[in-house]
Amino acid sequence: MSARRLYAAVAACAAVVYIGALWNHFALDDNQIVQFNKLVLHFSGVWRAFVSPYWPLVGGGMYRPLPLASYAIDWQLGGAAWWFHAVNVAWHAGASVAVAWVARRWSGERAALAAGLLFAVHPVHVEAVANIVGRAEVMAALFVLLAVYAALAHDNLWWSAAALAAGLLSKENAVVAPALIIWGWMMGLAPRPSRGRTATYAAVWVALGLTYVVARWGVLGHELVGRPAPVFFGASPVAVRLTAVAALADVARLLVFPLTLRVDYSPAERTLVTTAIDLRFALGLLCVAAWSALLWFTWRRGRRVEAFGLGWIAIAVFPVSNLLVPIGVLVAERALYIPSAGLALAAGAWLKDLDTRRLAVVLGALVVVGGVRSALRIPVWYDTQSMIMSELEDSPRSFNGPAHMVTMYLTGRQPAKALEAFREATRIYDVTLPWLYVQGAEAAFQTGHASLADSILDRVDLVCTCDFYYRYESSVARARGYPAAADSFAARVGRAPVHDR
Repeated sequence: MSARRLYAAVAACAAVVYIGALWNHFALDDNQIVQFNKLVLHFSGVWRAFVSPYWPLVGGGMYRPLPLASYAIDWQLGGAAWWFHAVNVAWHAGASVAVAWVARRWSGERAALAAGLLFAVHPVHVEAVANIVGRAEVMAALFVLLAVYAALAHDNLWWSAAALAAGLLSKENAVVAPALIIWGWMMGLAPRPSRGRTATYAAVWVALGLTYVVARWGVLGHELVGRPAPVFFGASPVAVRLTAVAALADVARLLVFPLTLRVDYSPAERTLVTTAIDLRFALGLLCVAAWSALLWFTWRRGRRVEAFGLGWIAIAVFPVSNLLVPIGVLVAERALYIPSAGLALAAGAWLKDLDTRRLAVVLGALVVVGGVRSALRIPVWYDTQSMIMSELEDSPRSFNGPAHMVTMYLTGRQPAKALEAFREATRIYDVTLPWLYVQGAEAAFQTGHASLADSILDRVDLVCTCDFYYRYESSVARARGYPAAADSFAARVGRAPVHDR
């Protein structure tokens, strides 16, 4: 098979599997970040994205200008949801081809076809591809692959640096590219550069990193780092790491056997691990031990591409694992998009040694099973209601399903049901999340429970200076037709927190 036909087959497979995404609408975060984001609705958003936070008004500690700029371009090209989804599918096809490209460079055409097809159909990718705002993951992954290829295959520092910069401007986890390049040198995929050349690479990476941090600081200010996942609120550093290790069992399952998929891995679907004798921690350690043994085995047998792929998984998982610093999610399927490229590279390098007939049977079965599972999962992201129904069905122990129902009921002008959903969410997990509590107060105001609303807001003021939440929710409440709540939120902007009064 020629290289052109190989890449076309991989791209076509990715497009066919995700063709159903074109019928999806805007779901949950798509609404705030894309559909109702004033920055995206104007062409000036293409350049204003570089001086704006990813989340409008709230910020959220995220700076991802390239996806925002791409949304603004898409909006000018029609603004229809199907077009946004089509662009996502195109980015995913490009990332799948890039995986095949990398595999072909070091393992040959058979491995390239296997790696590209497996990456194209992997079910863990559905959240990143079928949800519009998942584009940040896909863009970051493509640029990481290009950065690694440019450095290892051609020793082209400047093209690699440009791809790294684009990756960082797409999503923060593209920071793994330098570590992947170093790992490639260690595994012998490319000759180790001289000390002077290595120093030049390091200097460019440091300069890029400092420039990126300065840009983030200029846009985000005090929100330079996002908030930790709800499960980590009030947790000790030890408990955070124990929980992070336990979550590696989910990571291993999702990468290797992604039959069960979830929108949500929040409390009480996943809870804090506070002791090293917890079986969940032991299971996470077992997964680390199995991965370590496999890496050692492949390295000892001289299977350098397989070893590179296995190391890629660990390097790419590390920034989103909560092992270094707590991030905004405990586990998220979208966060495994970049790590899964390592799995595809390793699997492709292993499968290429099968005889032709066996390769066709094994690869065909994996592609069909993965493709069907992915295609059946795509409708979960059809719209906000479908996504929330999936949360309630797949993760019934999580507070997030009822919490998101608060928003649904308020938007549907059913404040009594919204207040009931708020009480259910806080019963499951009673931690003060400002966005949830402000919406709970909105429901209380609208149902005539003003004193309850004030007490809810006083609790919010105990945990943060929440002017941005109040401004945002005031405008949203007014748009919903709840003026009393909107006026109360606006009045709290600039007030001293409860503990300072």
